[in-house]
Amino acid sequence: MSTGGTRRDRVYRALRSDLMTGVLPPDARLGEERLAEQYGVSRTPVREALARLVSDGLVERREQGLFPYRPRFDDLADLYELRTTLELRGIRRALADPSIRHDPHVLGAELDRWYALRRDLPEPDAGFVGLDEQFHLALLASAGNPALCDALATVNAKVRPVRMFDYLTHDRITATVDEHICVAESVLAGRLEDAHAQLLAHIDTSRAVVVQRAEQARTMARLARAVRD
Repeated sequence: MSTGGTRRDRVYRALRSDLMTGVLPPDARLGEERLAEQYGVSRTPVREALARLVSDGLVERREQGLFPYRPRFDDLADLYELRTTLELRGIRRALADPSIRHDPHVLGAELDRWYALRRDLPEPDAGFVGLDEQFHLALLASAGNPALCDALATVNAKVRPVRMFDYLTHDRITATVDEHICVAESVLAGRLEDAHAQLLAHIDTSRAVVVQRAEQARTMARLARAVRD
């Protein structure tokens, strides 16, 4: 990896961490010059990091410039309800129609990836959300309805900034890997009722964790703002 690439990645990770922990408060305009000085780099890696964070959904564009994105908690409940409905529908349609079977090639390949992750667990990192989304999309895709996958991808983009809070500790990485494997194994073995219950519990647990941690980060940001004021 080139030095420039390393610098870009370092600034991206540092910015992402500061956004998620409330070091950069929601009302702080994310100016390139000030951030470059703060992280000890030129404006170019900062500009590239901000572009990635806009794509991640952690930064939003307003008329005055770029600002940290903070989803409304009222919206979050509705989005999680929709996510749960979409994901469980992939299993429910197979339960309702015996002619519908999950594609073993699609789901089997995804399961192999998670076996590999269990053998070599990654360090806690917000970027793990990308792997998590890939699993859930592959699980739904294997059920054979592309429209459901398109809808889930849209929901994922909206809840991603909050869901990143789920992957900041070793226990949550371990639990996620194990739960994904259990769900996929149950589906491939034809134990669809078990898979349905496991998937629902998995999503509910993740939702509780991310809401709690996001609320903590919001509280920290308010405290930091109060200290500055």
